[in-house]
Amino acid sequence: MSLVGSYVALSKPLAATFPVFLLAWMRFGIGGVAMLHWLKKPAGEPPLDRRTMALLFLQSLLGNFLFTVCMIYGVSMTSATSAGVIMASIPAAVAVMSWLFLREQVAPRTWFSVVLAVVGILLFALSKTEHHAPASAAQAASGMADSAWLGYLLLLAASICEAAYSVIGKKLTGTLGPKRITSLINLWGFVLATPLGLHAARGFDFAAVEAGTWLLLLFYALAACVWTVWLWMTGLKAVPAAQGGIFTVLLPVSAALMGVLALGERFTGMQVLAFCIALASVVLATLPSRAARSAPEDLRS
Repeated sequence: MSLVGSYVALSKPLAATFPVFLLAWMRFGIGGVAMLHWLKKPAGEPPLDRRTMALLFLQSLLGNFLFTVCMIYGVSMTSATSAGVIMASIPAAVAVMSWLFLREQVAPRTWFSVVLAVVGILLFALSKTEHHAPASAAQAASGMADSAWLGYLLLLAASICEAAYSVIGKKLTGTLGPKRITSLINLWGFVLATPLGLHAARGFDFAAVEAGTWLLLLFYALAACVWTVWLWMTGLKAVPAAQGGIFTVLLPVSAALMGVLALGERFTGMQVLAFCIALASVVLATLPSRAARSAPEDLRS
């Protein structure tokens, strides 16, 4: 999640250069080339049945395709602060979904970690100072408020998509390896993005794109499609979905840190407090339980 936040912050120039669907299509294409050797079924892995194939498609549709579209368009209709506030619901959504659909027993400490994660990101988002140009009367009359509400709904949809992505990923790790899941959902993402990507590519001046932007696109594609997904699926194989969902708090945290380190933004005192609370939620969620601490003693006795 830290890497996700980092490449999200550094992908601003890409979104300003390429149309959204063209960027998504090229991202999945580059990732697919890098993971061709991961598509082959390992010897000890069962063949894909219809249920597994449906889950792979659903995970790619929600977590790869719809999350990206809803988030980008939602932010464009509202603000980064709105996105931060609504993204704070992701850990709670993952915990609830894992309880409902995976029948995981969510420990009280995990629920408390979820609350801390939500509070931390809410404080950060609400303390963020953004400067907006005043809206004219003509803009107000043209339905700016309705556009904002549509943006809020899109951001909420993006949060639900991200939560579902984590829960479905946990389900898939019971039968498939992390590398195979990563390559297969990327393949589905490429298929979904191809029609709109080809349409966006018509008339686009690729020759005008600078070499540095192409290098940034390469990093973005490898980070978004290969490294982060593989790391996330590997972690979910060993960690309950509800506990793993708390780590999504690191997405907005690392994005903001990258903004400070690379883009010259500044922290306020309230934002520092918010980050401490958010990171405390991760520490609390990952501390070994009392039963785990006593297990070695029991073995020795």
